[in-house]
Amino acid sequence: MAPHPSMTSWTLTLSESVMRQLHNQLFPGDGDEHAAVLTAGVVTLPTGGRLLAREIIPAMDGRDYVPGKRGHRMLTAAFVRDAALYCRDERLAYLAVHCHGGTRSVSFSPTDLRSHERGYPALRDILRGQPVGALVFARQAVAGDLWLPDGTRQDLTEARIIGRPWRTLSPSPPVSHDQVDPTYDRQTRWFSDRGQLLLNSLKVAVIGAGGAGSLLVEYLARLGVGHLVIIDPERIELTNLPRVVGSTRWGARTWLTRDSQPGWMRRLGDRTATPKVRIAARVARAANQKVRVETVFGTIADASVAQRLVDCDFMFLAADTMQARLVFNALVHQYLIPGAQVGAKVQADRTTGDILDIFTVHRPVTPDLGCLWCNGLINTARLQEEALTPEERRAQRYVDDPTVTAPSVITLNATATAHAANDFLFSALGLSDRDAQHHFQRWVPRTSKMYYDGIRKDPACPECSVKGRFARGDAQRLPTRAF
Repeated sequence: MAPHPSMTSWTLTLSESVMRQLHNQLFPGDGDEHAAVLTAGVVTLPTGGRLLAREIIPAMDGRDYVPGKRGHRMLTAAFVRDAALYCRDERLAYLAVHCHGGTRSVSFSPTDLRSHERGYPALRDILRGQPVGALVFARQAVAGDLWLPDGTRQDLTEARIIGRPWRTLSPSPPVSHDQVDPTYDRQTRWFSDRGQLLLNSLKVAVIGAGGAGSLLVEYLARLGVGHLVIIDPERIELTNLPRVVGSTRWGARTWLTRDSQPGWMRRLGDRTATPKVRIAARVARAANQKVRVETVFGTIADASVAQRLVDCDFMFLAADTMQARLVFNALVHQYLIPGAQVGAKVQADRTTGDILDIFTVHRPVTPDLGCLWCNGLINTARLQEEALTPEERRAQRYVDDPTVTAPSVITLNATATAHAANDFLFSALGLSDRDAQHHFQRWVPRTSKMYYDGIRKDPACPECSVKGRFARGDAQRLPTRAF
């Protein structure tokens, strides 16, 4: 992926499954030119925007894609009209797609560009505020000509395919003259200067800065990820100290919160203890002086907080509330942002306190696979319980019964987070094998066994399917609180 630019740029994001459909339509093996319309959700950003590939409308050769009057081939007026009206009604961008020969470089012909100039101003009016444009693909390259609602015209910077591994397409092979910090010499010997520069370009969110989240922040900063967004609504307390990286007794105000102190003093200690996000930011900057850190002392369930994640390249969910799962899952599928849920669970008997089970999990969640709704990992009863006061939600963070305090150990968190960070690293840098398994992973330390939990996908899911919020971008509201 390219760095988040300071100047205006537009990119296209495609899930692996949509890219496969598009490739099959454009390159069936006959060496001829083929076409389609790609519908796309839109994300408007201060630095430009992202187009999110949603559906392929294939153009049938000889019926929808016919010999051109001025060029080799053209889409029929009826096909263009129907596709444009569909995009208008669904509040989606319209992208006409065709293919050229070649492999790693591609560009529009002069005839292509003249046809855009004749037709796209009218199409932009029909779509009533949605972008229109054209894409031309070679097998490993793409160029785009975008006509934006504000009347400007812009080239597509790149297309990003979110699969295992991730891939990036551009009009021609990228050339970089940037220098890599020699701090990362041992890493670049493995995944090259280009890989290190890519890590530096990424914006990654860590949702939850407790035991698991603080470890992820440490890992990501030391790997050289360039931009971190850290979200957590809590302050550090005494019992967090064994698990939260960078936490101290000073930050927890332990001299104020001990049981022997009067109530007003303990409350003062609770109110003035250091927010977990501030500790995590300090850890990140100690590990990497150049990292950009955004801290949010709040919850992803709030609309203003969730909105800060829509341009992320990856998200780690290290908060175990159902509201956090709900919004995280929606962001993955609505904005095509891959992510992972991580955590550790020690289940204790509510009556005796005896330990019943211990396990850790890493659940990759991508636009194609891993929807938390489809896999029964969002509990509606728990969602209702969490619509309570902050104190009640805090008491229910780890177990259903607020009278039971769940055990937790840093080594359990480390197991899950190390695997999740490695999976992110291998996917982002293209190091994964194409046949790598995509499963939820569960480790049971008592038996020293690891299990792969199969992933279910409901084709009619209102969250992850094209019948729901898939790739809708800004056209659909996230399931957050409005205040």
